[in-house]
Amino acid sequence: MAGHSKWANIQHRKGRQDAKRGKIWTKIIREITVAARAGGPDPAANPALRMAWDKATAANMPKDNIQRAVARGSGATDGANYESIRYEGYGVAGAAVIVDCMTDNRTRTVSDVRHALTKNGGNLGTDGSVTFMFKHCGQFIFAPNSDEEKIMEVALEAGAEDIQTDDEGVIEVICEPSDYATVRDAFEAAALKPEVSRVFMKALNEIELEGAEAEKMQKILDTLEDLDDVQEVYTNAVIDID
Repeated sequence: MAGHSKWANIQHRKGRQDAKRGKIWTKIIREITVAARAGGPDPAANPALRMAWDKATAANMPKDNIQRAVARGSGATDGANYESIRYEGYGVAGAAVIVDCMTDNRTRTVSDVRHALTKNGGNLGTDGSVTFMFKHCGQFIFAPNSDEEKIMEVALEAGAEDIQTDDEGVIEVICEPSDYATVRDAFEAAALKPEVSRVFMKALNEIELEGAEAEKMQKILDTLEDLDDVQEVYTNAVIDID
């Protein structure tokens, strides 16, 4: 079914993110600030900062904005003291949801996340209630008609653990989070540019939603992603975008 096409869903998600670029920049700046505070201002020696910096570059954020966020995080300027926190819950039809946040006020954030879920038919779960349904890993996705042989060769040499090509020709490379930077740099050196490059929570088993259930689930995801304190939202729901 076209709506369940991995490639169509990737493009759909990128389009939604582009429409929210200002909010995306705000979230990335927060991530850069926290990474610089935790691991120092040098992206070469701070993998979390390098990843956040890459996100900023991919989102076309001006370099001055990035450097100001690094300075704020490393103590050169004052700023709020954010902490990372994860919430778990359920959306429509038992679909699992993981919500990663950065906040300076836990009370506000948990209230906002709970409200976003419950008002749209979901509910907030307890710690560990859904994380077992996901695998923490690095992911690279290449567009159809990419050079599969070259991608496989570079990925395996760099330590990737799994490479899959679907019926549309979309190539997915999976690696351990600790190997993400090595695999990313290997692709970069080989002039191979993935459409998606990230460390994330990959669903082990997906739930396909259509019609009214798909609409309700998309509303939950949109509402969560629009919250200022929310950095990333992961789900095992595959939504029919038609």
